[in-house]
Amino acid sequence: MKNVKSSDLRKLSEEELKKELDEAREGLLKLRFQKVVDEMNDTSVIRKTRRKIARIKTILHERVPS
Repeated sequence: MKNVKSSDLRKLSEEELKKELDEAREGLLKLRFQKVVDEMNDTSVIRKTRRKIARIKTILHERVPS
């Protein structure tokens, strides 16, 4: 899972952000399964993925007109 800066995420359209969010959530699910089966060496990837999801959700929330 590639780390992306929030400045790069802000350049994406809303649909692209939603696609990234879905991919990140799917990736997180796969990482959790790997952790349970003991196939994972670097557990920090889970934390990075969760933070990426949070970044995307924050940017999407900022774009919602109030």
